[in-house]
Amino acid sequence: MNGDVTVQEAMTRDFVGVSGSDTIRDTAKLLIAEDAPGAVVLRGQDPVGVVTASDALSWLVDDGRADASVTECMSEQVPSVMADQGIEAAVDALFAQSATLLVATDDSGEPLGVLTQRDVIAATTFTPGDTATDQEVEPARIESEPEGAANADGGYSDQGICERCGALTSDLVSFNGQLLCPDCRDVRS
Repeated sequence: MNGDVTVQEAMTRDFVGVSGSDTIRDTAKLLIAEDAPGAVVLRGQDPVGVVTASDALSWLVDDGRADASVTECMSEQVPSVMADQGIEAAVDALFAQSATLLVATDDSGEPLGVLTQRDVIAATTFTPGDTATDQEVEPARIESEPEGAANADGGYSDQGICERCGALTSDLVSFNGQLLCPDCRDVRS
């Protein structure tokens, strides 16, 4: 992992923020439109909770009241990390809190952006200055092949997992920050 990368360098500055009075339906629509894993629930500039796409979907399936306010399904715990910390601290926080996103804050606690699992992968896969959008990249390698996975010439195959559908393929291409298989690239184009 690239230990020189800070949270501020890896985070997404434009994040989805909603008010506690917004409806779950509107929040779910916004998360879909923005392709965001979650939203920060704000009271003014202060983060008071987080609602993930999974939270909204679970609420809609279990309760069915799409007009309920976000405060009814949000997590009141706001997983956060200081923007000036190293990326390793963010990874530790993501795993420790089982979070899909962290709110990156400054010294005063004001949110500066969010750091998602996708941001961490991008920051630790590419070095600063690389631009991977719409470029061919080497497929992600599987570090530990199961026994008997050698190909016909005795070597191991160069395969990776599509970040959209989870398919194992040797034909991954970076598209909009994700490594996608041919089928998923065709759908997103």
